[in-house]
Amino acid sequence: MSVADSVAEALARIERLDPALCAFIEVWDAEARERARTVDRRLPLAGVPFAVKGPSGIRSYAAGRLIAAGAVPVGSTAVPGPGTYWQTWGQGRHGRTVNPYRADRTPGGSSAGSAVAVAAGMVPLATGSDGAGSVRIPAAWCGVFGLKTTNGLLPSPDRTGLASAGLLARSAAEARAYLRCLLGGAEEPPPAFPVPAVFSPDLGYARPDPEVAAVVRAAVDRLVAAGVIRLEPTRRPFTLLDPREAWMAIRSDRGDGSGRARTAAHAYGAPPPDARVSDIRAENNRRLDAFFARTPLLLTPVTPNRPHGHEGPGELYSTALTWAFNLSGHPAASIPAGFTADGCPVGLQLVAARGADASLPEIALAAPDPDPGPAPAPPTSAPPGAPATP
Repeated sequence: MSVADSVAEALARIERLDPALCAFIEVWDAEARERARTVDRRLPLAGVPFAVKGPSGIRSYAAGRLIAAGAVPVGSTAVPGPGTYWQTWGQGRHGRTVNPYRADRTPGGSSAGSAVAVAAGMVPLATGSDGAGSVRIPAAWCGVFGLKTTNGLLPSPDRTGLASAGLLARSAAEARAYLRCLLGGAEEPPPAFPVPAVFSPDLGYARPDPEVAAVVRAAVDRLVAAGVIRLEPTRRPFTLLDPREAWMAIRSDRGDGSGRARTAAHAYGAPPPDARVSDIRAENNRRLDAFFARTPLLLTPVTPNRPHGHEGPGELYSTALTWAFNLSGHPAASIPAGFTADGCPVGLQLVAARGADASLPEIALAAPDPDPGPAPAPPTSAPPGAPATP
């Protein structure tokens, strides 16, 4: 397929599917076609259509690197709009963003539209950013590959240092090629299989839905059976301190003048930064540093819960198993693990040592496919234009 045809096909799928899924804020039809016509075909990603997260995504470092590699931006994707402090939904140009597997459920957020656009096949790649799980959670709930890079590895506008750049892709093979262009480094050899790993269903403090935990455990067992990982014997389960208090306090004190993060954190009852917050972060860093000094891979569910409805998450914290690694800075990926009985995708989280980002797509690429579930089935009519407040 020619460069122009690849971009034209992506734009046609967006036109057909987006009125129901509401993944995009803007679509740059004319600009994308012109860029496809003039792109240097010798570049590694020549003509690959991709989407960028949010209205400012085209100005991100990640988008610039992908464009330099020949990829063609076709539009900006939905992120949470004003009106609520929770970030697990999106607001597109046609209305609220819906999960492509269950239109009555959220796709996750805040990289909501990016995950939906990839899951529905509108684009093979989308950029995202992840400050508490904002790439990994929508990747898990939409059944695609999502990666949060090592904090600080790529530029981030987040003054707290909690957020890092990420990407969402249809497959680990595609993610590997894109990551190579993002990082601009030499190709690294794949890890030696089986990779030593430890599985923790709850990190010692979360309370996962039993069915979600069972789907993830089955995915781990498939990795073992396929020779991708080797579960290391442990005398006691690997645990961390619950990072909720530390994350909330740091995020609420970011000091950028917007007030949005402060309002969100205090809505959940976050305390001001204090010695306890520093102690939690330092102790978790100590435990993780000791862990990765001897074991290259940590496995957990991405979320303790399945996708919730559009009315909001209630008292559930979908971030319970992700935000620890925003505090610590480790790279983490979500790979499809399977489906719950009610048709909701579930993600398995892979966490590696800082700077070992490239190993995660390699491990995911070697993973066997999960048990087949339902195909994405977009609704036949556009959903209501605004999400309900929780």
